[in-house]
Amino acid sequence: MAVLKTRFTLRLDLKDHAKIMKIAESQNRSMNNMIETLIKQTIQKYEEENGEIELTDEDLSIE
Repeated sequence: MAVLKTRFTLRLDLKDHAKIMKIAESQNRSMNNMIETLIKQTIQKYEEENGEIELTDEDLSIE
């Protein structure tokens, strides 16, 4: 099954952008993949500490 993804604009401090890019390069990842990985790790850590985040169909709508 295909994973549905949404697109959005992210604004970063120039230094943070450069540092994330260096990390991504060291792991042979694209910038996009690195940011997605960091977000997923943060969600996983949050859910381990606070329980699973329940989502409704409304939460998953892209409108």
